[in-house]
Amino acid sequence: MSEEKEEASFSILTIYDEPEKRRNVPESPGISSQHEHHAQSQLGEACGPPEQLPRYPRQHDLAYQEMSCVSPQQWAPQALDRSELQATQLSEAESEEAEPGLSSPPGSEVGQPCPSPRPSEEVLSFLRAIPPVPDEVVVRQMTPHKSWKVGKLRHGKKVHSLAISSSTHHVYTCGHGYIRVWDESALHAWDHAPQAQLNLQDRQNCVLTCKLSPDEQSLITGGLSQTLTLWDLAPTPRIRAQLASTGPMCYSLAVSSNAQICLACFKGFVEIWDLQNQILIRKHEVPMYGSRCVDITGNKFWTGGEDTRLYSWDLRNYQRLQQHDLQHEILSIAHDPSEEWLLVGLRMSDIVILHTHRREKFKAVLQKYVYHHNLKFSSCGSYFVSTLDESIRCIAAPSLQRLFQVEESTDILCCDVSSDNQYLVTGSKNSATVYQLLY
Repeated sequence: MSEEKEEASFSILTIYDEPEKRRNVPESPGISSQHEHHAQSQLGEACGPPEQLPRYPRQHDLAYQEMSCVSPQQWAPQALDRSELQATQLSEAESEEAEPGLSSPPGSEVGQPCPSPRPSEEVLSFLRAIPPVPDEVVVRQMTPHKSWKVGKLRHGKKVHSLAISSSTHHVYTCGHGYIRVWDESALHAWDHAPQAQLNLQDRQNCVLTCKLSPDEQSLITGGLSQTLTLWDLAPTPRIRAQLASTGPMCYSLAVSSNAQICLACFKGFVEIWDLQNQILIRKHEVPMYGSRCVDITGNKFWTGGEDTRLYSWDLRNYQRLQQHDLQHEILSIAHDPSEEWLLVGLRMSDIVILHTHRREKFKAVLQKYVYHHNLKFSSCGSYFVSTLDESIRCIAAPSLQRLFQVEESTDILCCDVSSDNQYLVTGSKNSATVYQLLY
């Protein structure tokens, strides 16, 4: 597929605020309103637990053409609102090239209901005899409806990166010369002193990026020094190891979900480290201007940068798998907890959403030039945070409803959401701002 076809095949999504602002999308002729009502009533009566993973649409009728082909356990009843997502129809070329069996079950037409025999009277009488599940015991995926600014962490210099560890109940703000450690009491204060300050061995060093391990017991940092530092966080922060890197400036870090692999992104190459043995596995060359951001999903890793192209690479044989021309500079990459979906933040503030192993690609178009674009998915997968210069947007997944928006007085350089989904922290000019998420 050519770069032009890759770009043309993106479906456009809309981030909306209120139901009345959602666009009216023509209904597919393949589904009647009667069938839609029947499918909704069937799924609405299901009492299985809703799937937590984001499921984005594939077709112009908001992708719910496929609803009748999906088991009730795969979708929450509230996901049936057909005005939840705004998507334009994929091009015919994209539909023809889609991998078989991914968008609909074998033997079924897209937009047509799956054939299924009517249940017998015995089955129906048995189902009617099952008592309904009380609302108070149904587990539903929660999303925050607003935020409350509760504290300020006075770092003293630019906060280039930060991390929240729910397991150790600390926030780590990183920048030039030192890392400051803040305990939980500082999160609800405006002028609280840090619990500790970790001075970098080279005081001219600046930590530009940091990543927590999956268990949140260790932190890896990178920046202007030719060294990646691995910190043990509990019981007190201390240096476990220093990894001698080969590049002068580390722009981005990524850690695999099993905590075995760490990727460090430099100009023109990515270092692949074995964290358990602290060994450099490979120095992998990537396009010179395509290595500002890096992330890992399963056996793939992704890179992007100034050349506007998103690349995916195989972690086993290091071959390039895909290339997407996104037309604008890539400023951030983040994946959802399932590692099924990838978010890409662009210089024009657009958010690209790709499936990591299916040919499903979407773009939320905002068309506003920004200097800083950060993305962070919540650990529960029901929402993500996008910071665009001075603006914070919390967006529901998969509906793309804007849950709340906050404006700060200075540009936001970094952000993180706690794994318990209680706090959002943003880093800026000389401090970090703490928000408590209200559900």
